[in-house]
Amino acid sequence: MSARKNRTVIYHILVCLFGLVMIYPVLWMIMSSFKNSSEIFQNADSLLPASFKFSNYANGWSGFGGVSFSVFFKNSFVICILATVGTVISSAIIAYGFARCNFKFRNFWFGCMLISMMMPFQMIMIPQFIIFKKLNWVGTFLPLIVPYFFGLPFGIFLIMQFIRGIPKELDEAAKIDGCSTYGIFGRIILPLIVPALITTAIFQFMWRWDDFLAALLFLNKPSRYPVSLALKMFSDPSAQSDWGAMFAMATLSLVPIFIIFICLQKYLVEGISTTGMKD
Repeated sequence: MSARKNRTVIYHILVCLFGLVMIYPVLWMIMSSFKNSSEIFQNADSLLPASFKFSNYANGWSGFGGVSFSVFFKNSFVICILATVGTVISSAIIAYGFARCNFKFRNFWFGCMLISMMMPFQMIMIPQFIIFKKLNWVGTFLPLIVPYFFGLPFGIFLIMQFIRGIPKELDEAAKIDGCSTYGIFGRIILPLIVPALITTAIFQFMWRWDDFLAALLFLNKPSRYPVSLALKMFSDPSAQSDWGAMFAMATLSLVPIFIIFICLQKYLVEGISTTGMKD
């Protein structure tokens, strides 16, 4: 029994040390948000600041170019919420089609979907930019929102695997009761795949919140920048950068993700752990 206790103690010590190593950069960033810009690099090995400078948050929130950070946060929320809603709705419908409906060339289209999931954004960003430029969408939020109303490969695959774990007998019983294909999806399947939908929503919201390259490519006005792009504006190679304000706003940018993860953690675990499992 003592040997088992010793292994348990050693295990928890190692996990705590590993967790500390993982979370230390975040702690360093949070503490640096209270330091002067000079102190951040002169005393980089020190976690605690010599004196807490809360003005970094006020300076950072004031933004730049006459645009405050409240505008950047609003832009991020608009992009992320609309893109997430579009992703969840479209991915659920497409996943249901792949999992339950028989149609011509289904395997071919499923293979195309898998290939698109493996394709990096850098491969398609130039064709996308040309298309959106011809549509006069460049400079608006549309390129960052509309494509996700046509499904996200990761979300489609995740939800489809979840649907495959639902017994088909439920579909057959609903058909006997007079349910159509759409009725089965809305009344039977949709309530049962809530964990997968929430998991898809969490990942999509996080990815869109952190998306820097697409925002840099399609947006050209500071008043339309999301938080991910606005943070870069604090760094000016030709002048003195306000690193304290940048770290302060970077710390605030973590708050929405942290709240969403804490509130929906159980659905995230359930959605991932039960995906692909069959009764």
